[in-house]
Amino acid sequence: MTKFRITNINVWFGDVHSLREVNLEVQSNEILSVIGPSNSGKTTFIRMLNRLNELQLSFRMSGEIDLDTLSIKKVDVEELRRRVGMVFALPLPLPLSIFDNVAYGPRMQGIRNKTKLKENVESCLKQAYLWEEVKDRLNTSAFKLSGGQQQRLCIARTLAVKPEVVLFDEPCSGLDPISTAKVEEAMLKLKQHYTIVLVTNNVKQAARVGDRTAFFLNGELVEVDQTDKIFTAPGDQRTDDYIRGKFG
Repeated sequence: MTKFRITNINVWFGDVHSLREVNLEVQSNEILSVIGPSNSGKTTFIRMLNRLNELQLSFRMSGEIDLDTLSIKKVDVEELRRRVGMVFALPLPLPLSIFDNVAYGPRMQGIRNKTKLKENVESCLKQAYLWEEVKDRLNTSAFKLSGGQQQRLCIARTLAVKPEVVLFDEPCSGLDPISTAKVEEAMLKLKQHYTIVLVTNNVKQAARVGDRTAFFLNGELVEVDQTDKIFTAPGDQRTDDYIRGKFG
């Protein structure tokens, strides 16, 4: 089932044409890896899916993006960002306890029942592969966690508002290999319940976790295919050159 249908998308920031005629479908319960060199349009693409680009005054867009069967232009932006959550490159925990970081979103939605909050926090921390490491110190500051733990806390905080899609924008760029492996393990489990779009500069990570992979270059979607095919027999020479490290 198609979760996102992206049709003839062009994006400009002022005079800079950042995305050119992008056509792509994102399927439910898949991990779509998005790769490409710097300034290829990857982050613009992922931020487009929950309308974060609109925060920049110079932004313009043409084309259509449908979430399920409804144009995202017709969805209230706050509701859209609840349904399409995002985890950024740098973990940004709130200046609160571990528990309150995860409970923040549900509380903002009006949930006050302590039992429901506790159950939600535990469930989300488990899904983010963090529960066993923090279950005995939920009332301590989130800033006392390591960088990798903070990133998984941000994943749990995103899950707490029950999104349908989780966008990851280079979530492991500042993490060590052990923390990266835990985040990847979490993503592989999460796709059972969520649709995931992962922007990564690490082509090996894209190969490890992606069901399909999309390659962007200079604002153009060069190709998208099953990850195994992209990494063994890509249809475009530019994709092969990038994967082999000839540029980027």
